[in-house]
Amino acid sequence: MTLQVSAIETFYGTSHILHGVSLEMADRELFAVLGRNGAGKTTLLRSITGVNPPKRGSIKLDGTEIAALKSHRRAWLGISYVPQGRDIIPDITVAENIYVALIGKGKPKKVPDFVFEYFPALKGIVGQKGGTLSGGQQQQLAIARALVQEPKLLLMDEPTEGLQPSVVEEIEPIIRRIPSERNCAVLLVEQNLDFVRAITQKFAILETGRIVAGGNIGELTPDVVQRHLSV
Repeated sequence: MTLQVSAIETFYGTSHILHGVSLEMADRELFAVLGRNGAGKTTLLRSITGVNPPKRGSIKLDGTEIAALKSHRRAWLGISYVPQGRDIIPDITVAENIYVALIGKGKPKKVPDFVFEYFPALKGIVGQKGGTLSGGQQQQLAIARALVQEPKLLLMDEPTEGLQPSVVEEIEPIIRRIPSERNCAVLLVEQNLDFVRAITQKFAILETGRIVAGGNIGELTPDVVQRHLSV
């Protein structure tokens, strides 16, 4: 899998959010997008998924131009999204939340075994309604729901937000395993710098809709953090 985002310009109505944003990802890479609140991080993910497509610029997945495609077509090509807030369907069960994702890809209604290997806590609650789960359980379900679609590229928006440290410690090794075990690159937006340093290989920092820094994760120095991320 390769992802090439080239000079995209994205708007919300008349508000110009992303200004010429470019980034590249390689196969099975873990890549973090950082930035202060309002920098355009979620808009970048929504531009890639097609929920809020760019007005100008190019987005290529494995060399195929997808910037003009509807979001369901991008999903078919291999993009899955774990949104901020998780978007679990509250009135249906854990298993049924996963079935919705499987139907979208034309797969039979059966929870794959790897889901319970990654998230054993879900096994005992498959019949429980999504709205009754804790925040940590909902996040595990959201990641599982995205993975059953067998994506080439997994987008994650603030995966540790609102989670207790013990839950973050549980999902950290799972996200680290995804690229090699699921043959999938991961692009995540995250505020938790310890988490980012622990699992990602590359980073980019957005500031008012423009990328102002980036590189290998070792280059995310205290000076870079102080300049671009401190509030």
